[in-house]
Amino acid sequence: MAVLAHSDAADISGRLDAVALPAHENLREPENGLVMVRGRIGGDGAPFNLGEATVSRAAVRLSTGEVGFGYTLGRDRQKARMIALCDAMLQSDQFAGAVESGVIAPLRAAMVANRNRYAAETAATRVDFYTLVRGEG
Repeated sequence: MAVLAHSDAADISGRLDAVALPAHENLREPENGLVMVRGRIGGDGAPFNLGEATVSRAAVRLSTGEVGFGYTLGRDRQKARMIALCDAMLQSDQFAGAVESGVIAPLRAAMVANRNRYAAETAATRVDFYTLVRGEG
């Protein structure tokens, strides 16, 4: 689910177009809402309410009975619906392999490649600081 939540909606949609989608119905129409974001502060990590974040959520049921839920930050209702559809399909023995190989694996590979590229760019700017000790008494 993390791979889908961190991917662009256009990428998910393009990958889902290549997979045969089963008949499904919306249990919960995609909708926007707010969640409270909590933070921690101080030496003991005392929790506090940092603020609110916008989220989109959806719930889908396949004709075979599997139920999937999708949540994503932001106001992209269709992305939440696609995530819910993928979640339901992953629970089905009939569709799980197609979703894993056709949607999630390529998105995961792209995410890892981007993460490695950013890590290499960051590592290129690394500066090592050291302290010289004088030899005098």
